[in-house]
Amino acid sequence: MKHTNKGLLLKGLKFLAGALPLSFIGPVVLFSAAKNQEHTWFIPVMAFAILAMAAAVYLMFRGINIVMKALFE
Repeated sequence: MKHTNKGLLLKGLKFLAGALPLSFIGPVVLFSAAKNQEHTWFIPVMAFAILAMAAAVYLMFRGINIVMKALFE
């Protein structure tokens, strides 16, 4: 009978915890940037929002991958 690798599980949960704030910050900043298209900081803010959302997706994928590895290996 296999047991869960607790260290690996905690590592995966840390990745998921890092993705949680980014998954809220990215869309909020994107919406804010879309409402202020005439502002001079529009492009950098839009780029930050897209990077935050991409980082959230990556961290979620990586975290779920690590959790699955901890549970089933």
